[in-house]
Amino acid sequence: MMHVSKEEDVTCVKMDIMLGGKKANTVYAFLVDGMLVDTGPQSLEAELTPFYDKHSFDFVALTHSHEDHTGTAPWIQENREVPIYVHQKGIEICAEKYNYPKYRQIFWGKREGFEASPLGDTIQSANNEWKVIYTPGHADDHVSFFNEETGTLFSGDLFVAPKTKVIMNSESIPTIMESIRAVLNYDVGSMFCCHAGYIKNGKSMLKQKLDYLENLSGEVKYLYNSRLSITEIREKIFPKKYSIISRSGGEWDSLHIITSILSDEI
Repeated sequence: MMHVSKEEDVTCVKMDIMLGGKKANTVYAFLVDGMLVDTGPQSLEAELTPFYDKHSFDFVALTHSHEDHTGTAPWIQENREVPIYVHQKGIEICAEKYNYPKYRQIFWGKREGFEASPLGDTIQSANNEWKVIYTPGHADDHVSFFNEETGTLFSGDLFVAPKTKVIMNSESIPTIMESIRAVLNYDVGSMFCCHAGYIKNGKSMLKQKLDYLENLSGEVKYLYNSRLSITEIREKIFPKKYSIISRSGGEWDSLHIITSILSDEI
């Protein structure tokens, strides 16, 4: 369920989430230069605490407040005297006690509330300065961390996969595209994604995702202007019914991709 490896100078903590004996999802936390990026889910707290006991870190930098990224932050706050940082918009969410749907509580665990401090424009680890890039779209409080000297990027959930097939009803494809464009202004090298892990050619993979989303947006708008309904567009572009759609009660759906792209037209 958990595997620790080293890529470049980053310790990668890979956590596989099992459902019915099968791998249902993968999430990562990363440790570099005394900075812990994200904390994994509360459901894997028992597996993560030996890692925390073995490794030291000076602070926690959260890419956003979702429970799969912040689940063991309360344990860290209670057991380690280190500050925890998140974007200003995530502070109140972090303070709340597992205020998210039941299926997510079962999947990721019940995260208790914790106190987080606001991130600034940069954050300083032991030997490096990291630019905090505001990258909303997946979440309103989402940020990425970028080292301008090495080109290393911690992208949170900005990338995840080259081709997006389902999103949450709170996500925005146009905003995600703008966030990717903002990151592509920098000389990105290696990318550490909280679901895909280590990606050596970070900039080209982000470009690939942006190209896909731009083409997808163009297709959706063309079909809408051709008088197809939202449901018809979904059936044409995303005919596959992913299990997360029913499991989440519709919080995740391919339909949300269509509606977010057409948000200014419907």
